[in-house]
Amino acid sequence: MADRRPVPFRGGGFSPIPVRHAAAIGFAVLLALWEFAVRHGLVSPLFLPAPTTVVAALGDLWTAGTLWQHVSESLVRLIGGWCLGTLAGLAAGLAMGVWSLGRAVGVPLVSALFPIPKISLLPLLILWLGIGEASKIATIALGVFFPTVIATYSAIDAVPRNLIRMAQSFGLPARDVLRKIVLPGALPGILAGFRISTSIALILLVSAEMIGAQYGIGAFVLQAGNLMLTDQLLAGVLLISLLGLAIGTGLTQLERRLLRWR
Repeated sequence: MADRRPVPFRGGGFSPIPVRHAAAIGFAVLLALWEFAVRHGLVSPLFLPAPTTVVAALGDLWTAGTLWQHVSESLVRLIGGWCLGTLAGLAAGLAMGVWSLGRAVGVPLVSALFPIPKISLLPLLILWLGIGEASKIATIALGVFFPTVIATYSAIDAVPRNLIRMAQSFGLPARDVLRKIVLPGALPGILAGFRISTSIALILLVSAEMIGAQYGIGAFVLQAGNLMLTDQLLAGVLLISLLGLAIGTGLTQLERRLLRWR
């Protein structure tokens, strides 16, 4: 009788395997190479200061009290614009996903308006809303609106139709079909759209602040670049990177909380 050997399990389904400290090690290696290149004269510190110099410049800004002023101004604009654009995008994407007339009207409009660079509309928004915060928030909201609409509409459209038909065949009300089947099924795609929209919001935030703001991370980076203060310039870039990393971490935690059923 032949020996029976257990068959190895091969149904992982591409499930991600956590690799502890991999990201931290990758960042540490990159920073070490950067520091080494500057310290040994391979790269000019005038054009690319060492990481320790950038961190020192960041500490000086914190001590001087200007760091929080720039960051707080940017956070108000970022949160306000992203929330407005996301709420409007979710409503429009939901209407396009479940309403035939909304889809017939919305898809051509979104296809026509989405390719327009939103930062190019900032001068027009300044004419309409003034040079203050409203024009910058509106620019960010416009940039967030369209990817949110597309992500929401596409995610709803990707929900399996047999699940919806089965619920309807059992007489489930349309409101319950939407709440218990359509929205949970579309949630992964909507959350993935949030990652794209937050990145676009950061890009538009910095661009808008470079054009028409006295305070903010974008204004600070532009001013440091004009004065050739590359250590402060990279400190501003580091702030943008840390802000994006914090947003990405927050979205990851939100996904884990909302998508436990997967």
